[in-house]
Amino acid sequence: MSVDSGGTGTEGGAAEGADEPGWEPDADNDSVGVIAAVGRQIKLWRMSGGFSQAEFGVAIGYGENQIYKVEAGKRIPRPEFLDKADQVLSAGGKIAAMKRDVAEARYPRKVRNLAKLEAEALELGAYESLVVHGLLQTEEYARALYGLRRPAYEEDELERLVAARMGRQCLFDQRPLPLLTFVQEEASLRRPVGGRMVWRRQLEHLLERATLRHVEIQVMPTSAEEHSGLGGSLQVLKLRNGTTVGHNEVQLSSRVISDPKEVQILEMRYGMIRSQAMRPRESRAFIEKLLGET
Repeated sequence: MSVDSGGTGTEGGAAEGADEPGWEPDADNDSVGVIAAVGRQIKLWRMSGGFSQAEFGVAIGYGENQIYKVEAGKRIPRPEFLDKADQVLSAGGKIAAMKRDVAEARYPRKVRNLAKLEAEALELGAYESLVVHGLLQTEEYARALYGLRRPAYEEDELERLVAARMGRQCLFDQRPLPLLTFVQEEASLRRPVGGRMVWRRQLEHLLERATLRHVEIQVMPTSAEEHSGLGGSLQVLKLRNGTTVGHNEVQLSSRVISDPKEVQILEMRYGMIRSQAMRPRESRAFIEKLLGET
């Protein structure tokens, strides 16, 4: 097998970004088989189209070595790789359709399990006490947040976690539209994670999300005397199959709660938290005021 030819033109240069951290399969991740299967399918389509690896690389703007790595399951193909491959090989959307599977395969296992639950949710309610909830975060806010973790993440792991967090946000575009409600602790909105500009863009993003008809964002004021969420963050998901589950993440553990009695307690607490927080309209006004002060 020849070494990477480097591709051609500006597309090839951009495509070489596939060598950035975070695009190698994680040997400890049980989705390695998905990446290997995608690679085999791409190889079959390429050979059926009569392309050598070098010719195919030139056609889609990638080096020959990148094609080899993707087909061998040693490299996770980017979405644009799959789109270009689909077009060049006249696959009629069959290759491009693998983008979601590939995206989920990049997620760490605990994130992938949570993403599957969220994808099945008809209603999701979440209270977040320390930082902006993951489903509401901007990419730069999420990257800054993960960058603060100690011990520090390796660059590839950090990028994988950021990609997973952003990928989960497809929930906002799911059909039928789920009802998504969030209660943010006031202090979490005042903490300038990532610096002033990252913080400002995060507040602007919250206001954008709050305009969606199926999304409600509330703020729990620090001045509130009655507060049912002092036990920490929580999440309640009502699934399509009629069941309700809870989710809780603290320090080193992420836990899905399915025991009906425990879920009932979480539902009760979340209902109380919402009743004690500012109304959605008041919350938007508060965030706008906070943005004006930054």
